[in-house]
Amino acid sequence: MTDLSEGQQLAVQKPKNRVRFVTAASLFDGHDASINIMRRILQATGAEVIHLGHNRSVEEIVTAALQEDAHGIAVSSYQGGHVEFFKYMIDLLRGRGGEDIQVFGGGGGVIVPAEIRELHAYGVAHLYSVEDGQKMGLQGMINDMVRRCDADLSRAAPQDTAAVLDALRSGDRRRLARIITALENGALSEAVRSDMRQRAAGVAVPTLGITGTGGSGKSSLTDELIRRFRLDQADALAIAVIAVDPSRRKSGGALLGDRIRIASTCARSPPATPARRSRQRCRKRSRPASWRASIWSSSKPRASARAVRRSCRTWMSRSTS
Repeated sequence: MTDLSEGQQLAVQKPKNRVRFVTAASLFDGHDASINIMRRILQATGAEVIHLGHNRSVEEIVTAALQEDAHGIAVSSYQGGHVEFFKYMIDLLRGRGGEDIQVFGGGGGVIVPAEIRELHAYGVAHLYSVEDGQKMGLQGMINDMVRRCDADLSRAAPQDTAAVLDALRSGDRRRLARIITALENGALSEAVRSDMRQRAAGVAVPTLGITGTGGSGKSSLTDELIRRFRLDQADALAIAVIAVDPSRRKSGGALLGDRIRIASTCARSPPATPARRSRQRCRKRSRPASWRASIWSSSKPRASARAVRRSCRTWMSRSTS
């Protein structure tokens, strides 16, 4: 660790591989300033970041990490329930095949040393304490995260056409995400890629392209289109959204996929219409005091591709999620 009292300038830990992090503030936590700072430093360090914002459930965070084939998850938690929150995250990752995804977190003085030791023993990669912040600084903590996660995930992807097709036909979105990482990193042979292109050419899929300058409303329009499809078709359609986002020229980092604004893909049930919301409120008032609303989680799988200075991520929303 670097003692900042020595006045040394920390060097940026540039990753050798494309490293992806899902960042979020925990459920019932509106303190988003710290995680916003961390995700900005991650981007400046050269990492690709999928930012979910604040008040995010374990289900949403884990689902996004699996779909994005992320190396790590970074969560800030100031709401007091961090022990249960992080333990459930580790359990869910292990149960859904994401045990290789490293979990990082922080919460200032809210997370005491005994709880940090307990969560480290449970499987959390690292929880950064107040002392860590004093000794390492912000860049030092980010450097540590990037160093721990700097690996080529595409090596674990299937390498022959039969295995790739088996993974795709199985509907396993975790395996789909890993295959897309292999395509993005150029880890699949030209023979496999050519065979996949030929097979894909025989599948007719309606495609709509949306473009525009930054802030023109692409994400909002996409969200509204998905919302209307889900309402009108009762989730009978499978919809994929490919979001193309630029990588930074200087650092190589990127902010990928506008999962905050494209919110209609989050709920397992179709988004509520005004009349439906009114009926829901009436039903909620008739429930006993002990009843609690269930938390809707993300049903967005991930896909990605990369062109020159470009990164893509795909989400799907379907009734079988």
